[in-house]
Amino acid sequence: MPSASSTTPQTQKWLAPLLVLMVGSFLPPMDSAIVNIAIPYIQKDLGGSSDDVAWVSTAFSLSLGIFVTTSNWLGNRLGPTLLHRLVLISFLAGSTLCGLAWDLNSLIIFRVLTAIPGGVIPVVTITMIYRIVPPEKIGAAMGLYGLGVAAAPSCGPTIGGLLIQDLSWRWIFHFKTPIGIAAVIVGLFLLPNLPRGETRQKFDWWGFLTFSYGLAAIIVVSSKGQKWHWDSYLVLILATSAVLSLALFAVIENEVENPLIDLRVFRYLPFVNSLLLIGILTISMFATIYYLPQFLQNAQGLSAGPTGLALLPMGLMLIVLIPIAGALYDRFGPRLPALLGLVGSLYGAYLLATGFNVDMTRPQAATWVMISALGAGLAMMPIMTNGLGWLPPHLVGHGGAANNVVQRVSAALGVAVMGIVLSRVNAQLSSDTSSLQTVTTLPQYESADRQTLLGLYKTAQTHVQATSYADMFVLTGGAAVVGVLLVLMLRKPPPAHPSPLNP
Repeated sequence: MPSASSTTPQTQKWLAPLLVLMVGSFLPPMDSAIVNIAIPYIQKDLGGSSDDVAWVSTAFSLSLGIFVTTSNWLGNRLGPTLLHRLVLISFLAGSTLCGLAWDLNSLIIFRVLTAIPGGVIPVVTITMIYRIVPPEKIGAAMGLYGLGVAAAPSCGPTIGGLLIQDLSWRWIFHFKTPIGIAAVIVGLFLLPNLPRGETRQKFDWWGFLTFSYGLAAIIVVSSKGQKWHWDSYLVLILATSAVLSLALFAVIENEVENPLIDLRVFRYLPFVNSLLLIGILTISMFATIYYLPQFLQNAQGLSAGPTGLALLPMGLMLIVLIPIAGALYDRFGPRLPALLGLVGSLYGAYLLATGFNVDMTRPQAATWVMISALGAGLAMMPIMTNGLGWLPPHLVGHGGAANNVVQRVSAALGVAVMGIVLSRVNAQLSSDTSSLQTVTTLPQYESADRQTLLGLYKTAQTHVQATSYADMFVLTGGAAVVGVLLVLMLRKPPPAHPSPLNP
């Protein structure tokens, strides 16, 4: 979809429509994050193993990544305004169904149905912003948009914790419905009716199918590889077919007249560098906000409310830092804020890896997570802005779609891959159980009752869990090191390619 044109209804009264668009774009990332704190309650209510319940989050993020590729075609076919209205209503319907789910399988299916429109919302929102807001105001408009999008995943666990504590996990899906309905109704009066494309583009079915299969197979292999054994025929067949499918997708996109994603965006190395950095930041952030609430609830026994409040400082910090990051970008370019953010994330990962234990306090966990989120607060928007700034105007829409694909897929991979690290808990628990049985044969434990022995086992279990979580943060720290090296390669776009956020 074009970023702007002389015939689009740009107006000086852009703030009110922008706020309506912000509300809609706030909901999908909120849905990605808010479910994390509810995972233990969903598992208790609907059953299923930890690996199975993880698909409540993984399937949603994967589906977001797949269906974001349809955004440009749908916008051309229906027009941005009508498309925005339809996908927002569909998203609300899917979210309502999630709250009515009767078992784990139905919940995962409804999450996928919710993600189909949810993947389209961010891209159509950015397109509408570029066509509504005058060029001289794009920087301020995108700053407001970025503030809303960043606040959603960071505040989601806090809102979810309070809802679960006072109501139930089902309300993390239901509470968005009145907000979304209000946005749809207000949008009928405030959003201009943007026209659809002049020509009807043919949908790239083969490109969509090859991309969808390749992406889905990679996520399945990442999440199930250890359970199915990495050298098994099933895993090897899935991995090989995923690579071949994505290679075929690349061939198809280079041949069709109207590709889902114009692969010419990957000819711009600074843009590719920005995608790598965004992937690193997203993996680290979503792995943390998915697994940390589970540890606080399962190992430390916190309820949903206190767990959500432990993550509140991170959300407040992001709200403060994102405008500061924009000012730093305008004055110094992308390298300084991105470097500060990645170094902060590295230090936060170090604190979590070395200090994470069963006895850590809630303020300690909140502080360490807040420091680790510096990358999302200071680095994310400058990196994204800079990467898009290297693209010519006719490729910015495709660059935005590629950005969203990377974010959604990275979120799914972050949960899946880090889950592999944490799965070592079962093997370690088996070892600890054997050691515990040996210890209980000692004379001092001969007269110990069953309750005492059970307490010893639970203590060993929680310490092993803490060790596994610390190992996970070692990996996020390693990713931050790679990010620091990539940040050193950042360069501001030349004047010939003005930044889309600061033209």
